[in-house]
Amino acid sequence: MDQAAIALTRAFNRTAAERIGVLTDQFLGRTRPLGETRALWEIGPDGLEVRTLRARLALDSGYASRVLRALDRQGLVAVTASPDDGRVRCVRLTEAGLAEYTEINRRSDAVAWSFLEPLSDSQRARLVAAMTEVERLLRASMTVLAIEDPAAQDAQLCLTRYFAELNTRFETGFEAVPALAAALHDLAAPAGMFLVARLRGEPIGCGGLILDPDAPLIKRMWVAPAARGLGLGRRLLRELERLARETGARTIRLDTNRVLHEAIRLYRSAGYREVPRFSDEPYAHHWFEKAL
Repeated sequence: MDQAAIALTRAFNRTAAERIGVLTDQFLGRTRPLGETRALWEIGPDGLEVRTLRARLALDSGYASRVLRALDRQGLVAVTASPDDGRVRCVRLTEAGLAEYTEINRRSDAVAWSFLEPLSDSQRARLVAAMTEVERLLRASMTVLAIEDPAAQDAQLCLTRYFAELNTRFETGFEAVPALAAALHDLAAPAGMFLVARLRGEPIGCGGLILDPDAPLIKRMWVAPAARGLGLGRRLLRELERLARETGARTIRLDTNRVLHEAIRLYRSAGYREVPRFSDEPYAHHWFEKAL
């Protein structure tokens, strides 16, 4: 571990916690701690499923239940069964909860302005730029990769969005149905592996590995537009390479379409070299290989 970097990160955490005002049980001057206030804000005017709230805030079921009971006792939320599935619990704000939501937004704006108001224009610009960069990097560090069944719901969601994007970008369009069937066959164990990336419980990227005996083949690398710029594509690539090495592979391959310029740049910068055609992929124009 980088002890110097860890020490600086901890110092930043302490200063940020103090400045935001999370060290009391009356966050924003209200009668509840940060956890309850954050949950109230996340529920918002539209409400949401309890499991979604847990995923977004990374709460275990016990803590989430305690938070919701506390908000319920205050008359701010109501937890009910979903009308579509009685096994799913939903939480919504009551009329009092909506009023409190408006108030905590007003107070949060005031706290944010208290960060900026004492500073000069140039200092404000520097602070906002720094906070933007920190927030972006924190989102990158919060993203979790996991091996999934390509037939699972989140995996299917990623593949469907990926294929829809290819259909708009490829010069000849893209036939999603046969590609999806191939993905379910080739990327499921034991023939392959499939990674899903999640941020706050939401799927934001994917990548697959076909365990060809000659050389594993990377397929279906995709990052959601909203998550681009976080370095997720490179992270997925590194993890797929690691998984390939664990199988004993010494070489890894991939192919791509000529219109995917950002993907081609990523592969070349990651050490892939262009090689002669090694597959009959109808949408491929470039074939790459890398020694592991």
